[in-house]
Amino acid sequence: MVRDVLLVAVLDGLENCARMLEQQLGARVEVAAGRMEGLEALRRNEYGVVVVEESLIESDPAWADQLWDQTGFAVPLQVNFAISGCSRLGREVKAALSRREGEQSVARRAVASEIEDELKSSLTGLLLQSELALREPAVPPALEPKLRHMVELAGQIRERLRQKAVGPGMGLRN
Repeated sequence: MVRDVLLVAVLDGLENCARMLEQQLGARVEVAAGRMEGLEALRRNEYGVVVVEESLIESDPAWADQLWDQTGFAVPLQVNFAISGCSRLGREVKAALSRREGEQSVARRAVASEIEDELKSSLTGLLLQSELALREPAVPPALEPKLRHMVELAGQIRERLRQKAVGPGMGLRN
């Protein structure tokens, strides 16, 4: 997951705040000293959080809309640096990164579960069709061992999926 941070502001001393944030967060913090620099940075790199000075947003809403459209999956933060100090900014960025990590983890689990369910469904169909084909009286003798092998393989895969779904001391996952 990308944890880099982009600070977009026109303020003296922002570089010092960026270095402090890097130490506090353990992430790379890039400073864009203006509107166009912010847009260019978003074109070049992906960020976990994009922090923008409130006065830049209020003075040019069209630019702000363009900036937010280019943030991708980064968490956008609008901050008034006159009110928020670097320590507070660090806490807000840390919370935003944590929230983003949690959301991505939930999304990954949902996708994995969906893929697993789809695989189980397809596997059940394959197993059922193979078993039904074996029960047909007109199955050519040369085809029977191949069908039995398909049933065996499908059964082994199903069992592996069941074992993965069972946690220690738990039943099957829903």
